[in-house]
Amino acid sequence: MSEASQSQTVQPPAPTSSLRLIATLGAIALFAGLLVVSVVEWTRPIIADNHERALQQAVFDVIPGAAERRDFVLTEDGPVPKEEAQERGPIIHVGYTADGDLAGVAMEASGRGYADVIRILYGYDPSCECIVGMSVLESQETPGLGDRIETDPDFLGSIEGLDASLNEDGTGLKHGIRTVGPGEREDPGDIDGITGATVSAEAIGDMLHRSANERLPQLQGHWSELERNE
Repeated sequence: MSEASQSQTVQPPAPTSSLRLIATLGAIALFAGLLVVSVVEWTRPIIADNHERALQQAVFDVIPGAAERRDFVLTEDGPVPKEEAQERGPIIHVGYTADGDLAGVAMEASGRGYADVIRILYGYDPSCECIVGMSVLESQETPGLGDRIETDPDFLGSIEGLDASLNEDGTGLKHGIRTVGPGEREDPGDIDGITGATVSAEAIGDMLHRSANERLPQLQGHWSELERNE
């Protein structure tokens, strides 16, 4: 080999074209996007089905004796079956016994707790004009403290059978619903509080009062329309 050949400098490879790099990154981004969309579309019905199952169980939990459920939209003219409603409005879940008799209605309520917004579902029985159960649907309250609104037996027990009768003209609750200190209940609408979870427990009382005070007058005079699940 000649000295000239030995002294030749090895040339570095040509730089990758910017357009080629952009095209490659674009293809990767497109593939990733399609993959995400595919996963979302694949899981959407599964998530919806799980949500429906959870809601169904929550309705049965807060309405003792309920074995069937039918959803209604609460309009200015009263409750309308969801499948027939032509306008939007609050959804109420009506529970029926296995024989088709009205067991009660379940309604959602929400309010600010200590950490974040709390969402609940509560049941109302028109035969006793009382709240018969409450279940927490969503909560970020502090574990071991605020989350006791989901487990404390005295707190939950004081909600079961809570008076929610209307005043004489049917425009609001006869007795306000509120959370008081543990063991300090005096009025029919009082709920036993939870030591160490005062804010969370008071939030439940507030949202129950606001929701029942608004929704129950709207249902007044319409119970016969809900009595049988045909």
